[in-house]
Parts: sequence; structure tokens; C-alpha cells
Amino acid sequence: MEIILYLSVAIIAVAFAILVYFVAQTLNSLRDTLQNTAQTMDSLEKQLNGITAETTALLHKTNVLAEDVQKKSEALNTVFDQVKDVGQSVGKMNQSIKNITEKVSVEAERQSDQVTRVVQWGNAAMQLWQKWQVKKKATDQYID
Repeated sequence: MEIILYLSVAIIAVAFAILVYFVAQTLNSLRDTLQNTAQTMDSLEKQLNGITAETTALLHKTNVLAEDVQKKSEALNTVFDQVKDVGQSVGKMNQSIKNITEKVSVEAERQSDQVTRVVQWGNAAMQLWQKWQVKKKATDQYID
């Protein structure tokens, strides 16, 4: 029975040795995995630092571009205001020309009656003058 006891202890010792071997293998594998993870994290940290620097530079450029667009937009607002003023001035000038044209039309129409009368009086005066000339010639010929 002692042999069974020694044999049991030997089997337990071998089983324990196998268990220790596989636990050691698992721990070595875990150590390698953790080292790879640490290297990956270091690489990721470096990449993030690079991305952060690029993002900061890009953000700075974007801010500069936004300021430039803002300044140009303000300058264009001034131009648009001036164009609006020119448009209003042209509109006022067109309205003034329209008013003047209407006044000239009304005045011409009003004075057309007077002009017609003047022309009629002028024609009547010309006819009288021509008749007088004819009578004068006839009188001059009669006297001669």
C-alpha cells in the first residue's frame, strides 16, 4: 500500500509539473501578448501625436482661411451696398427723366394750341402781305 501512496504522489508530482509547465507557457504567451500590446500602444501614441500636430496645423489654417473669408465677405458687403446705392441712384435718375419727359409732353401739348394759332396768324399775315404786294404792284404798274 505504500507503493500506491508513492505512486499516487509521483503521479500528482508529474501532473503538477505538467500543470506548472503549461501555466508557464500560458504566462509566457501572455507576456508576449502584453509586450506586443505595449508596442502597439506606443506606436498608436506616436501616431496620435502626429495626428494631433497635423490637426492643430489644419485647424490653424482653417481659422486663417475663415478670417480671410470673413474679411473678403465684409469687403463684398461694402461693394454690394455701393452697387445698391448706384442702382437706387439710377432708379431716381430714371424717375427724374420720366418726370421731365412727362412735363415736356404736357407743355408741348399745351403749347401746340398756341403754336397752331401762331402759325395760323402767320399764314394770315403772309396772305395779307402777299395781297398787299400784289395790290402794290398793280398800283405801281397803273401809276407808271
